Amino acid sequence: MQLVRELAPDLRATVVTHSPSIACALADHAHVDVVLIGGALFKHSLVTVGAAAAEAISRVRADLYFMGVTGIRAREGLSTGDFEEAQIKRCLIRQAAETWVLASNEKLGAASSHTIAACREVTGLVVQPDAPKTRTRELERLGLRVRRARL
Repeated sequence: MQLVRELAPDLRATVVTHSPSIACALADHAHVDVVLIGGALFKHSLVTVGAAAAEAISRVRADLYFMGVTGIRAREGLSTGDFEEAQIKRCLIRQAAETWVLASNEKLGAASSHTIAACREVTGLVVQPDAPKTRTRELERLGLRVRRARL
């Protein structure tokens, strides 16, 4: 949601999302077309999951995917707390030319119960300006590009 808040009001883009909350937040952006992926609503994080969502995602080609995670560790990779959500995120990674992970400081070095992907499967990582360099250096050694920005 923070990323949506940072978008320029005159941005021209098409956004494909499996988050009804993100889709609603983009309603005020006059030049942003929004495609909402359907499926079963995972109420904990308010995203769609399941076979219908995976099928719809398989028909999309994205230039850029911004992905949220609940944990990122160099060895274990990217993770989240829900099995179905992890599967949908893997589908989205496959359909995107580039994937950037949005990770606030508490997610660096954390791990959740379901692996999304290995770190090498994504393009880069967007972290907070004060993210510990010891954590980001380890990820850069794996080939991830690291950008610091407000999250």
